[in-house]
Amino acid sequence: MADDDQDDALTRTDGVLLSRMSGSTLVVTLNRPDRANALDDELMDALAGLWTAAAANRSIRCVVVTGAGRAFCSGADASMLAGTRRALGDTAWEELDFLPGHRLAVPVVAAVNGVCAGGGLHFVADADISVAARSARFLDPHVSVGNVTALEPVMLRLRMRVDVLTRMVLLGREEVLDAAAAERAELVSEVVPDDELLPRALALAAAVGRNSPEAVRLSRRVLRSFEERLLGADLDLGWELVRRHRAHPDATEGPQAFLDKRPPRWSAD
Repeated sequence: MADDDQDDALTRTDGVLLSRMSGSTLVVTLNRPDRANALDDELMDALAGLWTAAAANRSIRCVVVTGAGRAFCSGADASMLAGTRRALGDTAWEELDFLPGHRLAVPVVAAVNGVCAGGGLHFVADADISVAARSARFLDPHVSVGNVTALEPVMLRLRMRVDVLTRMVLLGREEVLDAAAAERAELVSEVVPDDELLPRALALAAAVGRNSPEAVRLSRRVLRSFEERLLGADLDLGWELVRRHRAHPDATEGPQAFLDKRPPRWSAD
């Protein structure tokens, strides 16, 4: 397939996902603004398919991921968590095939333009570089809706201050980091004015693209291999606990209570 044909395969202009080429950068926009770009099966499947196509495109030097509207990604859609859910993957990485970082050999820049909650933290943890708009907010509400947070914290463990990470895990939606706090905690590397976020992310991606593609690929591979070796066993443990907890009544009560706008009735209460 010619590179032009490959570029056409990467262009999406409607539905739950937008993508386009900007020079040598693939710009990907989560496009469920009415649901704060929450992850559902359709969006995750679309992302997984896009990374398969992107892996075959030799012209891509970097990927930028951002969100449509006022949110970056609010995590898993509560309707999906409260309802009948499809079978879970056997391994953590199989379940996380909607993330580009471990699927592609090129760097990924996360441009966080608003709320980044729960599963949205996956994109920050998975990215090689994360930058945030001043309006960005970060939280991990898993335990507040009766769900185990196990993969995002493990992935973030080597990337941010552990005391701040632990507060986010245990306090749930009661602990919200603004962009400045996220930068101090090293969750993101840079904060810029809202209207400068995408231009800055694209500038970083273009700078990556001006370097030797093979040198970048191999240098990045060393860092990724180091992280995966250190975190692999704990990711597997975390995923096993998530799968086991799926049968617990709190796992569906929390999301349903959120949808009903009422306090949850935990099984231990």
